[in-house]
Amino acid sequence: MKLIVSPLPQVERMLTEHRPSHLITLASPGHAAAFAADHRLDLRFNDITERHDGLIAPNEEHVRALLDFARGWDGTRPMLVHCWAGVSRSTAAAYAIACALTGPGREAAWAARLRTAAPTATPNSLLIALADEVLSREGAMIRAVSAIGRGAETDWGAPFVLDLLSEGDA
Repeated sequence: MKLIVSPLPQVERMLTEHRPSHLITLASPGHAAAFAADHRLDLRFNDITERHDGLIAPNEEHVRALLDFARGWDGTRPMLVHCWAGVSRSTAAAYAIACALTGPGREAAWAARLRTAAPTATPNSLLIALADEVLSREGAMIRAVSAIGRGAETDWGAPFVLDLLSEGDA
C-alpha cells in the first residue's frame, strides 16, 4: 500500500513510473489539473489555514470525501496524491490517509516518517485539524504535525513515497 505524493509538475512522470490505480487532486478552484486514473477524486479548495473572503478553505466535507475515497482503495497499486507544490495540501492528505488506514496511536510515527520522506513538507494545519476531528484523534494528529515543525523553504516539493505496510514508515 504505497502513497505517492507529488507536486503538479511531476504528476505525469509519477503516473508513468508508478501506474497508480487511485489519484487525488487537491487544487485551487479554477486551476486545471486533469489526469486520468482508474479512480479519481478531485477536491477544489485554496491552500489556506484560515477563512478568507473570496477563497475556499478546506472543510470537513473535503476531509470526509478524502478519507472515504482512501478507504475504497485496496492498495494493490499505488495511490497518487498531488497538489500545486507538493508541500502543504498533498502532504496533509497523505498524512491523514496514513493515520486513517493504519489506526490510532501511530500519529507521531507517521509525522516523523513524513518529515524524513519530505524535508519540505508543511502539512496544511487546517486539513490536519479537520482530519484529527473526523478521525476522533483528540489532538494527536495536530500535536504530531506541530512537533515536526515547518518544512524547509522551497518553491516545489519533491515526489516521495510512503509505504503503509513498511515497518520503517510508522
